[in-house]
Amino acid sequence: MSSPWIFVSPSSRGIGRHLTRHLLLTTRAPILATCRAADTTATKHHILDALPGAEDLAPRLKVVRLDVTDEPTIAAAAEEAKTLFPPATHHLRLALATPGILHPEKAPAQIEYDAALETFKVNTLGQMMLMKHFSGFLPRKAASLGAAEEEEGLPPGRAVWAAMSARVGSTSDNRKGGWYSYRASKAGVTSLAKSLDLWLGARSGEKAMAVAYHPGTVKTGLSKAFWDGVPEGKLFEPEYAVERMCSVLTKEVGLEGRGRCWDWQGKEILP
Repeated sequence: MSSPWIFVSPSSRGIGRHLTRHLLLTTRAPILATCRAADTTATKHHILDALPGAEDLAPRLKVVRLDVTDEPTIAAAAEEAKTLFPPATHHLRLALATPGILHPEKAPAQIEYDAALETFKVNTLGQMMLMKHFSGFLPRKAASLGAAEEEEGLPPGRAVWAAMSARVGSTSDNRKGGWYSYRASKAGVTSLAKSLDLWLGARSGEKAMAVAYHPGTVKTGLSKAFWDGVPEGKLFEPEYAVERMCSVLTKEVGLEGRGRCWDWQGKEILP
């Protein structure tokens, strides 16, 4: 039997931090979380801060340094994961890849090369590098995924890789324009999730799948400048957003939804 583990990257703030906290409370599996800072201990304390039963939960949480714009740190984190969770005895059961930055542009003249390049490095290439170094931990076809008690809060009988996309990354849903670099970078994320899922279909069969995910507009630093313009009832607290995300990924979208983009309501977003 292979034991499950969870990967959340990044985890130091925003949705990533709240996902890590939620999963510590709702699953039994160990969690590998990441941060850019060299002081991973401080990040671990920040994740656990004021969490009920934090002392008991702490042994399940390992924080490693990883910068999605610096491939050597990603490779080093993957090596650490291999030591912590040997593939012969463990498998990655739930991967939540959430890197994201936003430089909004309303018109082409507002596009700045360096800012746009940074957006693609973090949002799109960052996802690609996480896939490169961590998708190999997902179970293969022959894997035996462990006992039912280990699956609490996890996708039943299969692993899920979720890449954080956005509704604005949908070309067919683009009715307002603008946000040139962010839209294009997130369209790339949805495409990457599809490609990863096709690879997993051949490698892992029904034991692993990949999807893209749109959490809605969440009350985090990424969206702070736009809170006032969000319709009533559509600006989500992080705790609600991660609860919905985990429900969609572990309960509401099964193998029939693989390779596609889903939102917090469990509804598909077409490319």
